[in-house]
Amino acid sequence: MTAMTVESGRQWSYLLATWRELDVPEGWRAEIEGGQIVLVPPPGKGHNLIAGEVHDALLRCLPREIGVYQSLGTETARLEKVYVPDLVVLDKDALEAPRSEDALPIDAADILLAVEITSAGDARHDRTKKLWSYAHAPVPLYLLIDRFDEHGPTVTLFSEPVNGAYQQAVRRPFGKPVALPEPFDTVLLTDGFPGPE
Repeated sequence: MTAMTVESGRQWSYLLATWRELDVPEGWRAEIEGGQIVLVPPPGKGHNLIAGEVHDALLRCLPREIGVYQSLGTETARLEKVYVPDLVVLDKDALEAPRSEDALPIDAADILLAVEITSAGDARHDRTKKLWSYAHAPVPLYLLIDRFDEHGPTVTLFSEPVNGAYQQAVRRPFGKPVALPEPFDTVLLTDGFPGPE
């Protein structure tokens, strides 16, 4: 990851405006964390294969008014953070905004499910900072697909956020199914997920 530090004392609105105007190289993502704009490099093949499988599985079980999106900036303003989850599930109405606000990130509180797939360089960040931020938003469900877990690749579904912490976590190794509650009401199969590259 590459970071651009914004001078001390700059306001959140200035940082957010800078984020909006960035010309990020194709495939890269810009996020805001700790008063910095951080550039995240494009993910590898295994990461993209998993994202594609999860995306397809979610689309099959959701009603038409709920969508699955990649590369969507999500903001937790009170924490001064903007993340771009690997996948975001939300009501399509949350994306309707005046043209002047089109480049703004969506409010993370509107997300039904955030999905992060770890890469070698950001696994710790997904396990800690993003977990904490999504719980504070609060995002009702956070699916962490951790290809680099020290005990072997795992999928963890965090749920029931209360006061900035998820109360429930169901962890499964790759190869075992993961049950997703309403509005999904489906089982995510993980046996085709590739491990670390």
